[in-house]
This record gives sequence, C-alpha cells and structure tokens, in this order.
Amino acid sequence: MTAEAAGRYATALFELAKSEGAAEAVEADLAALRAMLTESPELADALASPLHAVEVKAGILSALAKKAKFNVLTANAFGVAARNGRAGDLGDLARVYAALAAADRGVVTADVQTAAALTKKQTEALAASLKSAFGREIEVRTEVRPELMGGLIVKVGSRMFDSSLRSKLDGMKTAMKEA
Repeated sequence: MTAEAAGRYATALFELAKSEGAAEAVEADLAALRAMLTESPELADALASPLHAVEVKAGILSALAKKAKFNVLTANAFGVAARNGRAGDLGDLARVYAALAAADRGVVTADVQTAAALTKKQTEALAASLKSAFGREIEVRTEVRPELMGGLIVKVGSRMFDSSLRSKLDGMKTAMKEA
C-alpha cells in the first residue's frame, strides 16, 4: 500500500472507530495484527501473494479476526482491504493508524530501528531523552534491523536521526571513493 493509500484507509478507519467509541479497541487489534505479521512471515507472505485469490485472503483475515476476537470495525476493515486488493498492506495501515491514534492523544510516535533489541530501561531512557528534545510525550516503537550493525535510527514525524554504524560506514565508503 502506498503511504497515501495507507493514510486514506487508516484515516477512514480511525474516524469511524473514534465516532463509534472504539478507537482504542481497533488500535489494540491492529497492534496485535502487526505482531502476528512480524511473528509469522508466512501469514504476511500469504496476504501479499498475488497467487492467492482475494476471497482466500478475505477468508484468512475473517478467520483471524474471529479467532482473535477483534472488534467488528477491525474485521470489516480487513474485509474492505482484502476486497480492494490491499490485504498485504495491512501492516502499513496499522502503522499509520497507530500514529493517528497517538497524535489524537497528544503523543508523538518515535519509530526506532536498532541493530539489537533495546531493553526496557534503554527504551525508557530513549523516550525520556526524546521527550526533553521535543517537549511532548513520546511513544517509542522499536524494530530490530541487524544490518544496521550498531547504533540506531530514530524517526519522529518528518525528522530522522541516523547514528547507525551502517550509515557511518557507507558515508566513509562514499568519501573514500570521492577522494
């Protein structure tokens, strides 16, 4: 799903969920879906595969929503996404929805990529540091990317701070080629 499409779907779902008083429930459902997609590459692949018919993907998502006891709005959104050929992009929709919900609560979301998982203490320290820098509550979402080799990449809104070892090595490589 393009960022634009994810934004449209997420915004529509958020506005509907908010008007129905179910914004938090839908947010929790979508967070659970993101975890499922991360933990099960097979599920993510099945939803993204053009080899599976739209009806099959809709069935998978319907069964998943029923088994996980997701809110009816979440289940309906899955169906709409599947019927429109967007089942493989639900992870993006979930990410955008989480950002919308956080913004609605007055919380800024920081997407943090690290080479190794952060401890709870490290995550809390990072959140406190970002809070002092931005003057707002910060919700830290982490993603482990071993290819970074070390350091981290932090994205807050349109700002990005890259202190990863990979980017520093790439910078040195470029500088050496140009010298």
